Amino acid sequence: MTAAGACLLPPLIPAVLIRRYQRFLADFALESGEIVTAHCPNSGSMKGCAVPGSPAFLSRCDKPGRKLCYTWELVRADGCWVGINTGLPNRLVHKAIECGVVTELQGYEAIRPEVPYGTNSRIDLLLTRGDERCYVEVKNVTLMEDGRALFPDAATVRGQKHLRELMEMVRLGHRAVNFFVVQRPDCNSVSPADAIDPEYGRLLRLAAAAGVELLAYQAQVGEETIYLQRPLVVQL
Repeated sequence: MTAAGACLLPPLIPAVLIRRYQRFLADFALESGEIVTAHCPNSGSMKGCAVPGSPAFLSRCDKPGRKLCYTWELVRADGCWVGINTGLPNRLVHKAIECGVVTELQGYEAIRPEVPYGTNSRIDLLLTRGDERCYVEVKNVTLMEDGRALFPDAATVRGQKHLRELMEMVRLGHRAVNFFVVQRPDCNSVSPADAIDPEYGRLLRLAAAAGVELLAYQAQVGEETIYLQRPLVVQL
């Protein structure tokens, strides 16, 4: 039985990471011995998740026009599977809200993805009920230290901008949520990575004080599905 709100993964191909480079490229060795280059759908540093020699899973798509037919989906890090595809969390949160898994975000009539707002930005999910609006910004988390999930894994000017815009939505009378999706099973809480991006940590605390809600859910990562399993505490 598929868990509520689960996202089905395409058929996965086992591989071993050789190296990741230029942010969006990574070389892998397949079980056949063939060396392939895959798209890396993650713009962060992937600290702890891009160690050469790590087992990994790739998906393959042979659509015409694609430069790379392989996409990196999962990596084995610290003894567990970690989802590195930053394109999944928005879908995970969307489906989890629709299925009632995210209890904090129930009661809305519609969910719209990628709605323009702020200054040349798009909110990941806009929840509406009549005139009520709830702006949900989704962040993918893969970095873990001492049982804590940390975000970001690289300095993020874009993430800082999102926090400022969420605060502005609260000031205008709307609800705003910064939603962390932890795509690994070995974390008990989420915290800002102050050593990596102290400005993001400062703004996250400022946003929380201003009324931006901080939610975090842990994803259960498997070889066939990924789904949001349980809420985590956000520790500032």
